[in-house]
Amino acid sequence: MIIAARRPLPQATAATNSRQEPQIDNERRKKQHVAEPHRTDLFKQPRCTAKPGAALQPPLRPPCKTSADVSNPHLPAPPFCDSLAASPNAAQTRTNSMSIVIKTAEDIEKMRIAGRLASEVLDYITPFVQADVTTEELDRLCHDYQVNVQGCIPAPLNYAPPGYQPYPKSICTSINHQVCHGVPGKKALKKGDIVNLDITVIKDGLHGDTSRMFVVGEASIQAKRLCQVTLECLWLGIAQVRPGARLGDIGHAIQKHAEGAGFSVVREFCGHGIGHKFHEDPQVVHYGRPGTGIEIKEGMIFTIEPMINAGKAAISELPDGWTIITKDRSLSAQWEHTILVTADGAEVLTYSAGAPAAPDWFAGKPIIIPTYPPIG
Repeated sequence: MIIAARRPLPQATAATNSRQEPQIDNERRKKQHVAEPHRTDLFKQPRCTAKPGAALQPPLRPPCKTSADVSNPHLPAPPFCDSLAASPNAAQTRTNSMSIVIKTAEDIEKMRIAGRLASEVLDYITPFVQADVTTEELDRLCHDYQVNVQGCIPAPLNYAPPGYQPYPKSICTSINHQVCHGVPGKKALKKGDIVNLDITVIKDGLHGDTSRMFVVGEASIQAKRLCQVTLECLWLGIAQVRPGARLGDIGHAIQKHAEGAGFSVVREFCGHGIGHKFHEDPQVVHYGRPGTGIEIKEGMIFTIEPMINAGKAAISELPDGWTIITKDRSLSAQWEHTILVTADGAEVLTYSAGAPAAPDWFAGKPIIIPTYPPIG
């Protein structure tokens, strides 16, 4: 997920700050994690500056290290640096000043594995998302599953973009009015909550990135409707993906459906290319006009991850420097998949036995949705 603000976001009030959970000592987890310096590949990024109808241009980016500065060979090079080659044989195409990596067949196979593993973390954690369970406990369970069972690296752990403290956890848990990048802590879930769990794993040097919404117990009608409409927005966006289409087609489909349901689209955050690096070009905004933006080409891999608010689209940032909330404290929901562009359509890479099924109207579309047996 791209965090999209380099200019300061509005700070939450003192009352909201009471929701901020204390950070927990991660020494045990750091010992399990692959030894590494504080990572500066992108977890936070500048604001998505593209406007509807305009070709998507990358905003000004903060200084970042080159791949030579990354000492751990198992970790991806920081994105948007001088050296952009995701792999020695990766083809690259430059469009509208963006450097978009067309993935090799080998990388695509590895990303199928990484994507499925990321989705299976969500399958695994589903029965644990209950009232009275802390988000810190969900983080611990997901971390241990990724490291000890899957043999993966939790991508968010220790991310430290310039100007920010290292992200202290292995997943993001965003509850109710938290839009994204919620830091797990000691606060327990309660009945009626909605929570997004955002998982990104690194397997064999490639990333898989996905998120789902969970309803704790019986939520309000508005909360359930928001989660459902946001999921529909995701599938409508995916349905636009094919060679020759434009990124604006994705954003338009999402915006039209969300706003037609009376909700709003968060604009400061967007989907992104992904591969050897957590975040690559292009930026995939969730609003726009059809027929505009970068042309979609076979071999691209990017995320679609609409963030939809029940109230207004405005957001603010908690003092922890990570958690983003709705400014009006309205509920927010998000779903995410990583998508491969195929010769005639697309393939959902972050799918597993426990992932929500595509809607009925999806049948017959040139979108590949893998079928897998349940894990365990």
